[in-house]
This record gives sequence, structure tokens and C-alpha cells, in this order.
Amino acid sequence: MKQILTALLVLFSIGLSAQQQDTLMYRISLRDKANSPYSIEHPEAFLSQKAIERRQKQGLAIDSTDLPVNEAYVAAILEKGVNLVVRGKWDNIVTVSLNDSTLVDEIAQFPFVVATEKVWMASKGGAKQMSTTRDELKNNPLRSDTIYGAAYRQIQLSNGDKLHEAGYNGEGMTIAVIDAGYHNMDKIDAMQNIQVLGVKDFVNPQADIYAEENHGMAVLSCMGMNEPNVMIGTAPRAGYWLLRSEDNYSEHLVEQDYWAAAIEFADSVGVDVVNTSLGYYAFDDKSKNYELRNLDGQFALISRQASKVADKGMVLVCSAGNSGSGTWKKITPPADAENVLTVGAIDAKGILAPFSSIGNTADGRIKPDVVAMGYQAEVMGTDGNLKKANGTSFASPVMAGMVACLWQALPQLAAKEVIELVRQSGNRANYPDNIYGYGIPDMWKAYESAQ
Repeated sequence: MKQILTALLVLFSIGLSAQQQDTLMYRISLRDKANSPYSIEHPEAFLSQKAIERRQKQGLAIDSTDLPVNEAYVAAILEKGVNLVVRGKWDNIVTVSLNDSTLVDEIAQFPFVVATEKVWMASKGGAKQMSTTRDELKNNPLRSDTIYGAAYRQIQLSNGDKLHEAGYNGEGMTIAVIDAGYHNMDKIDAMQNIQVLGVKDFVNPQADIYAEENHGMAVLSCMGMNEPNVMIGTAPRAGYWLLRSEDNYSEHLVEQDYWAAAIEFADSVGVDVVNTSLGYYAFDDKSKNYELRNLDGQFALISRQASKVADKGMVLVCSAGNSGSGTWKKITPPADAENVLTVGAIDAKGILAPFSSIGNTADGRIKPDVVAMGYQAEVMGTDGNLKKANGTSFASPVMAGMVACLWQALPQLAAKEVIELVRQSGNRANYPDNIYGYGIPDMWKAYESAQ
């Protein structure tokens, strides 16, 4: 694992000190990967064995998107006096930080540069960089007579508990959570049974990922909790990578660049299922705001990246968004991506939550794909006690954990087959719409139908 992480640091270099000093970040889109020292015939030079085996098992081709970004191009860009933030090989980008925007004009003249785009600028007066305080712990959650605790309905709605009863609880599966921080997860008693494989912060590697925002911790609890009579999540025996791509101190396009690095990292360490309860359509720089016509699965970088995930052999589960009651109303990227499971929110009775974002995509695809409980969902609080929360952010991991259990039960399936199986098990599969999608999946029905 140490060798893998060393290689990944080369692939996804994060120039933190530069980010803290510089006031601008730009995404540089590259033309090609010409004269690469790497070859798709020898993927062991740039992919982990797990990533290679996952592709081979599913009959997926290793292609040019898997090749690292051209090092000669990166070197030429850095010689202009800018600092490296991240590289993204799937979309062939380099993101850099700087103070002098005229340097970008010079970089744009390189024949191998297709486009440049400003993705971040420092706020006036400077924004907060990291959290240094922790919430107070209580660690005395209520206990229940039932093994699932208060979270039973979240899994029972989709018959995920039947998968558990049959022995499919996520064991042997690897799930990546790409989110904001995981506040106090390392100190909460009831979360110590969660199998954490590793953590990585793509926003600020010097920050304490367990002191940052709590959103990722609450999301993780929906899947990973394994404390009988307190809360059992939907994949209690899976292993988890905790990744941070969301900068909760500002809202800029660069967070999608961080996400690109995070999803490629997940691929490289052999992840099976990815949950991301993030969505973007409005930014601090209003000129970057999306319009409904942009929801085609390709306009936003995060959506382009998400649309490639199944082709790498992973299943991406993402939240639909919480704009259903607002003026935007629609799903938020990456929820518009192709070949992902976009999850809307329902209550315990199966009724759509009013905030749950709706589809369809700009090019007419059904979204959301499915729905799960995200209204009054049970999640862990930062004090170590359970609480109720609202959001498609929680419907998504509830479903992601069950997807991992289903795939554990049906290891012969490819990622796209798992996605389609879940859709077709929905209670509205015969008449999907832009509100519930294919409806509430029946995971036991999905399992039995694939036998």
C-alpha cells in the first residue's frame, strides 16, 4: 500500500503551500498525451494491480484516458512560474495556482494547450483555510431492542435487510466516500467498528480531515455504522476510503478538479463503489453558474469524470440535489452524469421529499435513477449521538451501501450491469419519470432476478 500511495502522490500532486499563497487557480486543458513514456499495453506502470484486475474481470479496455498526463507538458507549464495543484488524467487537465494572470496567457500559447479556465480566486480579506476546533463529544447514543436501531426503515424500504440476512453485508467490498470533512469520526465511540482503509484530503492536505465539516461523517454513518442496537448501516462490513474534495469555505469550480483527483485516486486503490453526496450549480463567481441546458452529463468537469466511472469498473452513486423546493429545482452535477445511480429522497412512507431535485437531464435521460430514504434519515451527529437529517445527501449513501451488498452477492456482474439491475428493480421501472425515476429499488428482487 505504501508503494501505491507513493505512486499516487506523483500522479495527483497537491501544491498546498502554493495554494495558500497564490490568489488564482486555472484549469489547463491539454491537447493530447503524445510521446508518452507509458503504453496501454503495459498498464502496470501506471495503474495498481487492483485497478487492472477490476477492468480485466469486467472485460473493460484500458485506454488513453488511463495514461498519465504528459510530463513534458506539465514541466513546460510549471517553468512559467506557476504551481501545480492537481493533475487529472481522465480529462487530460492540469490545474495550477498563481498570482499573475498574464502567465496564463503565455501558457495558452503552447501548442499542446487547448483551453484555460479560471477555477478559483481568493476572497477579499482571505478565506478560512482549515478548522482547528472540535465539537464536544457525549458518546451516549440511545440503544434499541432491534439490531438496526432507529435506522431499520432506511434499509427495509428496499429490502436491503434481506441481503444482510443472506450474508451479504459488504464484506470484501471497498467503498470510497468523496465528500467534505469527517468531523469527530475518529473520536465517536459508535463509529470505531467502521473499517477505514485510509483517508486523503485533496483540498488541503495539511488540514485535519476529522476536524473539518461533518457532512462526510454523517454520510459515512448511513453506510458504515456497525454498532448493534445503536445503528447498523447499509454496508456495515465494507472497507472505506474517506476522501475530501469539498471546500466548505468557498464555492468555486476548483472543487471539481479536486473531485477529479479523488475519483482517479479511488480507481487506483481498487475501489468498487463510490458515494458522493455533492452537487454544484451556483458559485461564488456568478459568471460560472450553470444553466439547465448544461445538464447533459458532459458540460461540467465533475459530470464528465462521473460519466467515465463505470467504464473503469466502479459504480458511482450520487445525490440528486436538494433544490426541488427552490427556483432551480433540477438535479445538480454530477447527478446528470451517464452510467451513474442518481438518488432522490423519500420519507419513511415512500413519498418524495419536497426538497428532492428532479430531472430530466438536458438531453432527455431519466433522472433521478432511483429514490431512497433521505427525509428524517438517521445519521450520526458530531457529539456521538444519533440524530435525524434531511437531504438527498443521505439517500445516496443509504443506497450506495445496498449496492455494495448486492454486488458482493453478484460478483460476476459488471458495473453497468449492477446499475441497470438496480434501476429495473424499482417499483416504477415500467413507467419511470423525472420525479421518482425508476422508483424504490427492491434489492432482494434484484438479487433473485440475477440468479
